[in-house]
Amino acid sequence: MSARGPVRRQGYSTLHAVAVTVIVGAAAWAVLATGPTWAGTIKGHVRFTGLATEQKTLPVTTDQYVCGKEKDAEDLILSHEKGIRNAVVWLKSVPAGAKGQASSAPVPLEEKQCAFTPRVIVVPVGGTVDFLNNDRVLHNIHSQSRGNPTFNRTQPKGRAIPITFTKPEIIRIDCDLHPWMRAWVVVAEHPFYAVTGASGEFALGNLPAGPYTLNVWHETLGTVTKDVTLGEADTGIVIEMGRR
Repeated sequence: MSARGPVRRQGYSTLHAVAVTVIVGAAAWAVLATGPTWAGTIKGHVRFTGLATEQKTLPVTTDQYVCGKEKDAEDLILSHEKGIRNAVVWLKSVPAGAKGQASSAPVPLEEKQCAFTPRVIVVPVGGTVDFLNNDRVLHNIHSQSRGNPTFNRTQPKGRAIPITFTKPEIIRIDCDLHPWMRAWVVVAEHPFYAVTGASGEFALGNLPAGPYTLNVWHETLGTVTKDVTLGEADTGIVIEMGRR
């Protein structure tokens, strides 16, 4: 059973600087349930409101022998049903009795054919991202952050650079040598985060029954919130986002 509350729009996240699916977020955590009965899963889709437009392309101005002549912008990827890919959904508050345990495995973020893959990842506080250059050209990884130290590292082919993040925030990663390249690292303060898949789908599991507020962030659409109630079965919802 679900109660669909109104969507409350907020401004674009002030957490500058900076999955890819639901699995990426879930893989970073192991959830241990204590206390209340753990009922099920909040799942659903994040969908775009308004007229969908064709995906933009960006000109490639350097290293065309590896990168090609143009790249998809990837800042807003929609399915045929207007599902939004690469939105991040998380619980505003953690359920009482829940304990999260960070995985020791680093989260990979690779440079392939002059694009970051995945574009959006989730890593727990204290977790590490392994940046890896798979291309035959020089890249660099340049972060924009506030809570975490900024970095700007050159990255030759085949070189892996591990970076550990200690503060929760959303961090933008750019390659200054190839300005169309961008990625986002979402440093999560608890286990209940997910990145939407190709159809805009997400799932937050192992939750007790009760009311929740979901935060939803997307790099070009900002942040919205959604109230939902999880009963004795899985709850399916639709969260709408549009241009401001």
